Amino acid sequence: MTTPHTDLTIDEYLRERLMPVEGSIPRISGIDMYGNSIPVESVGGDLFEYINFQQRYDIDARIQQALNLSKEFLDPLPPGATPRNSVDDHVQWMRSKPDYRSKMELEYRYARSSEQVRVAEALDELHSTAGVLLVDAQGHGLISAKIASTVHDTFHAFMLSELDRHGTTTPELFENINLRLAHSVTARNALGVSEENAREIATMLYGEVHPYGYFRFVNFGHPPPLVFSAEYRKFVELDKDRMVQFLPLGLQISSDHPDRKRYFSMQFRTRPANSSDVAEITLMSPGDILFLYTDGVYDGIDDEERQHLEAVMREHYSKSARDICNALLEHATKDDDHLRQIGEENRIDDKTVFIIKRE
Repeated sequence: MTTPHTDLTIDEYLRERLMPVEGSIPRISGIDMYGNSIPVESVGGDLFEYINFQQRYDIDARIQQALNLSKEFLDPLPPGATPRNSVDDHVQWMRSKPDYRSKMELEYRYARSSEQVRVAEALDELHSTAGVLLVDAQGHGLISAKIASTVHDTFHAFMLSELDRHGTTTPELFENINLRLAHSVTARNALGVSEENAREIATMLYGEVHPYGYFRFVNFGHPPPLVFSAEYRKFVELDKDRMVQFLPLGLQISSDHPDRKRYFSMQFRTRPANSSDVAEITLMSPGDILFLYTDGVYDGIDDEERQHLEAVMREHYSKSARDICNALLEHATKDDDHLRQIGEENRIDDKTVFIIKRE
């Protein structure tokens, strides 16, 4: 029997929220995927989640809703009738203006109708798409878990809006999450704390898996993915110029954001994120593996540790995604034992591994 939420401690509640549900693993053609997390304490700052679009959302119902709206948007509102939707409401406003012409209404209704057809087409692609969200809040323990939970909740709230407006995720979603983690000037001044002590720093990588190993993702300060070639039995070098990476969430705001003066930014980005900032990786051959992780497993820099991870991959690459994930986590945990022996427990961090393997 599932324990009621009211009986959970705050640690147990956050751990339950931040850990993936195995039954939610999406099934994508030609893909075997599996991920897991090991916190240092009872709960940690790592968050890992599958975004199973077909399980979480009624895609077909959303498609039908978009198609219905595309037709409804074209129908003129009868005289004296109450507006049925946002298009009717805007048309009423247009009619109140002295420069209104009937042609303007027709053009506007057609444009908004066409927009909904596009939403329906984008939603249909989610039938064969899965998302994966990795978040690593600075430190570990209850405070870090709360920061990771904030990113999680913000992500899903904005996702609902994205699917209604666009039928898919857009860079705007991630810019909004980035702003949510930015530090308010007003709050800092009111609390009388330093900028450094008030930061809620977290890295985030969100990607979408498509059939047969096509992966598109955005990266805010997270260690870059690694690709293991089954043919060459080693990690292959990726084009770093195409692996766009922003600073961690909340540290950098676009210089043209209307609220930029209300938040601290280490430096202003010249522009907001757009589609050119979405990186792409393709697993070219059956058996190739995409390896995502948090810095408790690998910091993305240490060459010696990369070689150790490559050796683990070489030994287990022919196995299932679950077995590969568990082997990598076991290797990372053994490193913790060494740190404890030499009295450097403070270097131990939460660990997350996510494996995407082309079948």
